[in-house]
Amino acid sequence: MKFIINREEILLPLQQIVSVIEKRQTMPILSNVLMVIEEEQLTLTGTDLEIQIIAKINIAAITPGSITVPARKFLDICRLLPSGAEIKFELQEDKVKITSNRSRFSLSCLPADNYPEFAESELENHLFINAGKFKKALDKTVFCMANQDVRYYLNGLLVNVSNSKLKLVASDGHRLSIYEDDLDQATGFEARIILPRKGVLELSRLLDDPEAELKVEFSSNNIRVFIKNLIFSAKLVDSKYPDFGKVFQQEFFNKMLIQKQVLKDALTRVAILSNEKFKGVTFDITPDSLKISTHNPEHDEAEEELMIEYSGEPLTIAFNAQYLLDAVSNLDSEMAVLTIASNASSCFIDEPDECGYKFIVMPMRL
Repeated sequence: MKFIINREEILLPLQQIVSVIEKRQTMPILSNVLMVIEEEQLTLTGTDLEIQIIAKINIAAITPGSITVPARKFLDICRLLPSGAEIKFELQEDKVKITSNRSRFSLSCLPADNYPEFAESELENHLFINAGKFKKALDKTVFCMANQDVRYYLNGLLVNVSNSKLKLVASDGHRLSIYEDDLDQATGFEARIILPRKGVLELSRLLDDPEAELKVEFSSNNIRVFIKNLIFSAKLVDSKYPDFGKVFQQEFFNKMLIQKQVLKDALTRVAILSNEKFKGVTFDITPDSLKISTHNPEHDEAEEELMIEYSGEPLTIAFNAQYLLDAVSNLDSEMAVLTIASNASSCFIDEPDECGYKFIVMPMRL
């Protein structure tokens, strides 16, 4: 196995693959990247057995073959070579010789035959979506996913496809984000799948070209996304997502309108003196004014009063300041609309004009 490649051609695909590979592996070969050369194409594969990324690079002047090399060491070598450098790669028995100008490296490797296969069932559903549109959908929901929750369906993102409608939902049990959009082409099917947390974060990172067209294939256990010369695969969370529809079927107080930036700045300032663990702030809402206050175990206090547009009855409710900040920061408009459920069980945060996403934050008891 032998080939010559320009540093720039291999560096980005390697970086994209290495991020999937866990630093600590139960199987040493999973720390390696699988390299296969056939028909003037170099294929790089990295996996942690839950997620897999494959990159395909066209190259000339080759001797076919396959091998696995230590992923991070190989990436560091390529990264630290001067830009535009030509890299010669040659397999000699159980070692790989890498040369570039006056630099020479020899890496121990493991045979490609031992590289584990990524088990995938048949992917019966498929759809096409613009990468920029999908990236926006992920950005508006990803921050609400749980991290290591015992309700493991919350450690992921619900993707709901209903013919030509796409809906993404994420929640950690204390807050919820919902994003809806139209697909360019009708799919003719209805499906609900849960993407795992790590898969969502990796996929979001790979969508760096908003103009690219993605092909998404999935079954009830697996998903595969084609992004230009990359193929991203992940195993899905085998669970049912709770029905969140009930949260909309309730009575609400009147809407509150407030300038987004004013609310963000006030929340950030008041939160400085909140309890570090719970980040709780109290909202005292009266017609046309909102008082945000907090205190902590050291008896520090903070208070800020803002002008709002509100014409309902006075109410007092407490929230986690960070959850509110995350939601408000993800609004695109200048104004934020806050709507509190009449039983004070939740607060909806969205925009004055019709938009495809909503954030819901549950209150705290202080």
